[in-house]
Amino acid sequence: MDATSTFGHSATLRSLAGRVAIVTGGSRGIGGAISRVFAADGATVAVIGVAPDRERTAELRASLNGSARLVHFYEADVADYPQCEAAVRNVIADHGRVDILVNNAGITKDHTIRKMTVEEWKAVLDVNLSGPFFMMKAVLEHMIERKYGRIVNISSVVGHTGNFGQSNYAAAKAGLLGLTKTVALETARAGITVNAVAPGFTATEMVKLMPQAAIDLAKSRTPQDRLGEPDEIGRVVRFLVDEGSSFITGATYDVNGGMFM
Repeated sequence: MDATSTFGHSATLRSLAGRVAIVTGGSRGIGGAISRVFAADGATVAVIGVAPDRERTAELRASLNGSARLVHFYEADVADYPQCEAAVRNVIADHGRVDILVNNAGITKDHTIRKMTVEEWKAVLDVNLSGPFFMMKAVLEHMIERKYGRIVNISSVVGHTGNFGQSNYAAAKAGLLGLTKTVALETARAGITVNAVAPGFTATEMVKLMPQAAIDLAKSRTPQDRLGEPDEIGRVVRFLVDEGSSFITGATYDVNGGMFM
């Protein structure tokens, strides 16, 4: 899938050949879709994940046509800053640069706030909000030195709307929007763009594990009356990391079938 086939014949997206992209949680779901579209367009993709993601990344590579050699796995827990630093150092040592960072890794631990434990609150904030902060902090000096960078943070529609039983997840995803805008302001003169994509309910393993009644409710609240597809999110991320998207920064792109406008 190249830029033209992804966006139509009028698209002017430039090839990602020669670019190096880090995608956290990039082995499956939305992250896997992002990794696929990047690799298909020529980018070297460093998938960062925890131990079980190694096998999932191998499965992703096996599904690629001709671009499997561009996808590499680096084990790190994004909730741990030293591991983030080490992963970025290893990517640069192996591939010479980091041009693109997509903060996609996320977890859920759903309960109403009355039943949610402090540990469940902290675990979700550590991965979903501190993780993007740690990864951005780990890559920014390198990007500033090279005067180029594309950063995309994957938020969520529930960062706008809230969601019953997801106070930790909604707080993290809302916080990520504020973090995106702030880092965009701080790096705007350094050739770096920082944007967010806020998907609606998307057909990923995480969503499919929800009770069917909750999935049906999410679809009923979406004017298009369906779940999104991971590739639909991946295409928007691909647009934002393009070299030609340099005047877009601090923005949030809502990809939710009309659930939040």
